[in-house]
Amino acid sequence: MHVLYVCTGNICRSPTAERLTAAFARDLKLDVTTDSAGTRAVIGHGVQAEAARVLESLGGDPTGFVARRLTPTIASGADLVLTMTSRHRDEVLTVAPRNLRRTFTLLEAAEFARRTGVIDPAAWVSERAANPVTQLDIMDPIGQSTDVYERVGDAISEALGPLFEIWAAR
Repeated sequence: MHVLYVCTGNICRSPTAERLTAAFARDLKLDVTTDSAGTRAVIGHGVQAEAARVLESLGGDPTGFVARRLTPTIASGADLVLTMTSRHRDEVLTVAPRNLRRTFTLLEAAEFARRTGVIDPAAWVSERAANPVTQLDIMDPIGQSTDVYERVGDAISEALGPLFEIWAAR
C-alpha cells in the first residue's frame, strides 16, 4: 500500500507522518510505502528544525527530506491519502477529485481503523457517512513552542498506531 500524507508547507506534519510510517514499516517488515506533499509547500526545504528533532525522538529520520507541492499526479499515485486537517482533505479533492473514496484526515483514518478493524477506504467511506469523526485536525506547530511540536509529533505517532496494528496483523 502506498500512503501519501498532506499538510500545508510539507516541512512539519506530513514529513513527520511520512518518515514515521517509513520507519515503522521498515521495523515491522511491512509492504507500506509512503511520501508526502504540501498544499502550499515550502518547495525544496528540509524538515523544519524543531519538527526534525521531534521526528528523531519518535524514531524517524529526517535526512534527505525535500518538501514538494501537491499535484494531481502525486495525489493520484497513492492508494490512501491522509491529510492533517479537513481543509487539506478538501484541497486534495480540489486537485484530484477522483480521490474522494481514498482521502481522509489522519485522525479519521485512525478512528475508522479502530472501529472497523480494516484498512479499507470503501468501508471507511461508509463509516464516515454513518458515524463521522468530530476531531479531524492536527494543529500546525509552525511558530509555536517546543511543547506544541512535541504534542503534534505525539498525535501523529498515536494516530499511526491503529493503522500499523492492522497492517501488522495481515
